[in-house]
Amino acid sequence: MNLERVIFGFFVILALTLNVIFVMGDFDNIDHHNVWILTLAILVSLCTTGLKLGDRSQIGALLLAASLVADLLLIAARIVWVVAENESAAGPAPETIAMIVSIAAGAVLANIISCIIVIGDTLMSRR
Repeated sequence: MNLERVIFGFFVILALTLNVIFVMGDFDNIDHHNVWILTLAILVSLCTTGLKLGDRSQIGALLLAASLVADLLLIAARIVWVVAENESAAGPAPETIAMIVSIAAGAVLANIISCIIVIGDTLMSRR
């Protein structure tokens, strides 16, 4: 067993699961979406991107592209949350929460693509 591949797979799957945890629930209900889970999803996603930087293969390029898309979307969702918090003392409005969760759902799709690529690469590799 290759420890490097285990750590890489762990971070790819953790990035996806944290993103899904944030997105789950009613889209417009702020009680179903925790800002700290979103922040943790961003941090893990950035770590995953860092792990993907060294691979110079075509699959590595696709993995990096998917990870960069997820990073961009998660950071955009967090920026929208920060702006919405500063506009109102009561926190983000339901419409804003729906927009934040929709942006994060796009990151879920990018993370799913990344997981599929990793699984496909693992299945195609020889022992």
